[in-house]
Amino acid sequence: MHPTHNTLSENIRTQAVELLNRRLAAAIDLHGQLKQAHWNVRGPSFIGVHELFDRIAGEADSYSDLIAERAAGLGGVAEGTVQVAAERSFLIPYPLRIADENQHIFAVAATFAVFGQSAREAIGQSEAIDDADTADLFTEISHGVDHQLWLVDRMSRRNERSSGRSKGGGRNKSGVGGKVSR
Repeated sequence: MHPTHNTLSENIRTQAVELLNRRLAAAIDLHGQLKQAHWNVRGPSFIGVHELFDRIAGEADSYSDLIAERAAGLGGVAEGTVQVAAERSFLIPYPLRIADENQHIFAVAATFAVFGQSAREAIGQSEAIDDADTADLFTEISHGVDHQLWLVDRMSRRNERSSGRSKGGGRNKSGVGGKVSR
């Protein structure tokens, strides 16, 4: 740990930095997955979906920044290279060969849901080590993820209505999602 005037004990700061770096890897991966979707989406609602994915990729990038700056502020090292993210992210790899907007919407929603669940778990883990500020940071991220997921879900519902599919029909079989690791 680097010297800091932060009054949290070194033990709390060390645990918080470990927690933050686990989520930083996933946040960097999330941003990359969202840009993959943004660059490759195709379909009748292209412009709306393309712009939404770009917007939420920007939000994911801001989550990375918040997480990394908190880790550094606690005297730790923000381990945020692409190589570290690829090694440590708990998100399922994004399916590279999809193009259909509905498949991308499904994949993005699944990945966002896993990342959001991880942020909520990190709130409790931060509270358990008596780091209220890191818990607040993850609360802010969780709120943002929920909002972005709501937007993606709305786009999914709109596409279902415009294509004439009923609820529950035409589900994607890409297996996208992920298991949150603690």
